[in-house]
Amino acid sequence: MTNPFESKSQDKAVWQQESAFSAQDDKFGGGRNLDSILRIPVTIQVVLGSATMPVANLMKLGRGAIVPLDHRVGEPVDVVVNGRIIARGEVVVVEDDNSRFGISLTEIVGPPTNDLNG
Repeated sequence: MTNPFESKSQDKAVWQQESAFSAQDDKFGGGRNLDSILRIPVTIQVVLGSATMPVANLMKLGRGAIVPLDHRVGEPVDVVVNGRIIARGEVVVVEDDNSRFGISLTEIVGPPTNDLNG
């Protein structure tokens, strides 16, 4: 399991980001703007997999039908926030309530690269 905060360069990037927020807070009247941003709701989805099929096959589905997904058992699932993959993880049973599932994050996905060199 990787820890996204172990790297020195990432620590420096986080510090620079926090410094940028602090400077903006001072410029725009304190932490009020940051507080407003932190209250914005986001939608989190855990994608177990996906499938593609013709509409004709979709129309034939009924109770008990099995739709095979592109992920296999044991593969990490994608954690998606507002349509963007931000992490991957493993499905776990929540300790406090055995009737619920949760996600144990195993990888934090960085922002997409705009590398033109391939």
